[in-house]
Amino acid sequence: MKTIIHHIDRINETVGRVVAWFNIALIILVCFDVTRRYLFKDSAAWIMELEWHIFAMIFLLSAGFTLKHDKHVRVDLFYEKFSEREKAWINVFGGIIFLLPWCIIVIYTGYDYAQSAFVIGESSPDPGGLPGRYVIKAAIPLGFLLLFLQGLAMILRQYSELSRKM
Repeated sequence: MKTIIHHIDRINETVGRVVAWFNIALIILVCFDVTRRYLFKDSAAWIMELEWHIFAMIFLLSAGFTLKHDKHVRVDLFYEKFSEREKAWINVFGGIIFLLPWCIIVIYTGYDYAQSAFVIGESSPDPGGLPGRYVIKAAIPLGFLLLFLQGLAMILRQYSELSRKM
């Protein structure tokens, strides 16, 4: 079990560190776009599309990394007051009941969505837009696969902790 957890953690850590560099690319691209738009009164559809493609990749591909480091958004009224044992049980059951099934649904539907885009060679409907829209659509099931794996690692880790304390 420790080996599985370690490999999943390593995958998401690597992906997260690579995707972190996308932020710099996005900042540079936005600065270029703003400069071009306001100084030269010119813009291009491909630049704006590339901005949201990079942002989507950052969001989707770093979800597993975020879960690994417990930095995801958590809206809680009670969780922070719970004991470590109670938090572990909530993480195990929440992961099994909500996180993993939701990831499976999105992976399944997202795969069909991306595959359809690839088969038809979908590209931007905007003149001057980006080709290969299937690339960004493929990030949906990939991102949720990484989140699924990290959710599985979280459940296994929490269950292991609970088993040791029993």
